[in-house]
Amino acid sequence: MTNFEVSINRLLKSEGGYTSNPNDPGGETNWGISKRSYPNLNIKDLTRDQAVALYKRDFWDRLKLENLPLGVAYQILDFAVNSGAGVAIRTLQKAIGVADDGVIGDHTMAAFKAIEPHDLIMRFTAERMIFMTNCAGWPTFSKGWMRRLAANLKIGADDV
Repeated sequence: MTNFEVSINRLLKSEGGYTSNPNDPGGETNWGISKRSYPNLNIKDLTRDQAVALYKRDFWDRLKLENLPLGVAYQILDFAVNSGAGVAIRTLQKAIGVADDGVIGDHTMAAFKAIEPHDLIMRFTAERMIFMTNCAGWPTFSKGWMRRLAANLKIGADDV
């Protein structure tokens, strides 16, 4: 299995099926794909295969995750899906100590390669927690978010 196949199977276990929670800023969601991000899609009827294709194109490929270690690639994908690709990139940059400009350029890649994957997963998850505690949805969604992060830490420990 490719890193994408492993990562997408993990992700879809967390994302599940259709929801329409009025407290979710993403609005209507299916397979983790939100109406807010894809306003022209029929979210309710979105298939798993369609969601996978969107994740591949708009997240995995955009973030250039294929050449990263599985553990790190999955963590970045998971956060990008929850909070946006730009937020995930800037959070990664904070974790590795470079300017958080939202661009994966040569400077970011050099710093990324200089840190051990285990250390990066820990730093990235810590930055993700800080970000999430400042989100407006924290009072409503914090329990689920923290369970997901705990599961991700376990996955990260197994991946490195």
